[in-house]
Amino acid sequence: MVVRAAGQGIKCSVLQFLKTKPEELGEYRTFRNLGIEWENYGCGFLWNQKDMGPTAELCTKGWESFRQKAESKNYGLIVLDEFTYVLSYGLLDCDTVVSYLSSHIREEGFPHVVITGRNAPSSLLEIADTVSRIDEVKHHFYTNRGKTIRGIEF
Repeated sequence: MVVRAAGQGIKCSVLQFLKTKPEELGEYRTFRNLGIEWENYGCGFLWNQKDMGPTAELCTKGWESFRQKAESKNYGLIVLDEFTYVLSYGLLDCDTVVSYLSSHIREEGFPHVVITGRNAPSSLLEIADTVSRIDEVKHHFYTNRGKTIRGIEF
């Protein structure tokens, strides 16, 4: 969606949550080469963290950055990558996020917002215009003995 929008001259931004080291990601490199903004608000995988405090602080900063971008009305598309986990882990208050989005999404000039991640809260799904799911039937990570593949996962 970002490539399609950018190809139509629409200003896009990606705010990535939770993950770390975006410079290692192929999509980051590609988007930066295309002039698409990318911000990172992550300390790494949640299951590896003993203290969620730093991650919660970064998520709050990322949410504030999103709000500033959205309210500027300078963007046509903003992606909140892995944002469903931010909500499901309680790193940001889901009701606050849903209330904000539902009160702004019909405003003239408010950007299209794409939120990625698994297990989106039902209240978020209810206000969405479009919901897509990718269901894992089989994944090479499990059949390939837990190895990630360059160009597929990163």
